[in-house]
Amino acid sequence: MTLPFRIVKNHHVLLLFVVIFTVSGPHLTKVQSIKAPVRPGDILPLLPRQVSWPILRSLNNAADLMPSFVGAATAANSSDLHWKGACFYNNTAWLEFHNNSGSEFGGGTLHIKVSNAHSWTCMDLYVFATPFRATWDYYVLSREHTIEFKEWESEAELEYVKNRGVSIFMMQAGMLGTLQALWEVFPLFTNTGWGENSNLAFLKKHMGASFEERPQPWVTNISVEEIHSGDFLAISKIRGRWGGFETLEKWVTGSYAGHSAVCLKDSEGKLWVAESGHENEQGEDVIAILPWDEWWEFELKKDDSNPHIALLPLHPELRAKFNEAAAWEYAKSMSGKPYGYHNLIFSWIDTKSGNYPSPLDAHLVASVMTVWTQMQPAYAGNMWSEALNKRLGTQVLLINLIDLTFTSMFFFEEMHSRVIFG
Repeated sequence: MTLPFRIVKNHHVLLLFVVIFTVSGPHLTKVQSIKAPVRPGDILPLLPRQVSWPILRSLNNAADLMPSFVGAATAANSSDLHWKGACFYNNTAWLEFHNNSGSEFGGGTLHIKVSNAHSWTCMDLYVFATPFRATWDYYVLSREHTIEFKEWESEAELEYVKNRGVSIFMMQAGMLGTLQALWEVFPLFTNTGWGENSNLAFLKKHMGASFEERPQPWVTNISVEEIHSGDFLAISKIRGRWGGFETLEKWVTGSYAGHSAVCLKDSEGKLWVAESGHENEQGEDVIAILPWDEWWEFELKKDDSNPHIALLPLHPELRAKFNEAAAWEYAKSMSGKPYGYHNLIFSWIDTKSGNYPSPLDAHLVASVMTVWTQMQPAYAGNMWSEALNKRLGTQVLLINLIDLTFTSMFFFEEMHSRVIFG
């Protein structure tokens, strides 16, 4: 006997409740005094993956990985620092100094009091940072919580927290939203078809950029005779480690290309490519001038980032003015020199606050560099120390990032107007 209905599985019932809460939400805004027992976003991860992930993907994105600066907790502002969290709507924090460890510089306790949660199942995720360290914690209960700093690492850190406090960053999407945002970013760096599609989807979603597949053949048949000195090569990598890096680079800068090179012809008519970022035999990224055949062979057969390369020739009027001899002289003077990490950040951040896509800001960039230094000190030192050396006018100063970031917030907020704009 055939029944006139189907048995409804448990996750179908849960999904029905999610829909009801979602649809009913706008009509319940007047009932502010009643805490919702559950929010749709809080229980979605409990559903089967084929049901929950499509919904979560529509609610959160990679931007939710970026913490939002809410303030700096000091010993003097216990009544001043208040903010609204993703879960708890009433929060305050203050710093208490002590020397429980009996160390030279003492330590401290960061107090965070959270209350007024919007539901019973939500939680807030925070990152706490000084230029010398970073840690994190999450909160699910309305009460006072503490973060212990057993001892300050140096007199510089002690002076920093006395004057500037401990910076507090909130993950705006909460714990579950942050995990979902990680799901969007992780595949960007995988050298797979999944990674390539993820990069294209990311650029489409966050920049409105479309990479349309060309009809076969994918490689244009162009002769060396058609390329001239000064012609520009715009390169966009869309998979693997560099593909993921360039995708995020495009997002923060607004560029549609992540790499570039310039064509040069010598007196014998041989074509060369000048670019920065070529890996030499020592594994260093340097500026190089490569024969066209060698460069093109690598891009066609060995570059696993599936690069999209566009040849942009100079306008005839500009080509007539192009000083080939001067270009060669400059290119040769730069050949073999470092990649140029000192310009990587500051060619993007060249105003006090106008170059950050939301939710980035100066506090966040400086704190990210603090964390990055702990993870990859050599690489982060290149990007950060070289840049500050350049702008401070120091040449041989072996800058430890930890020493310089004592004033890192000042540099990112003020240095551009004082150094770049005089």
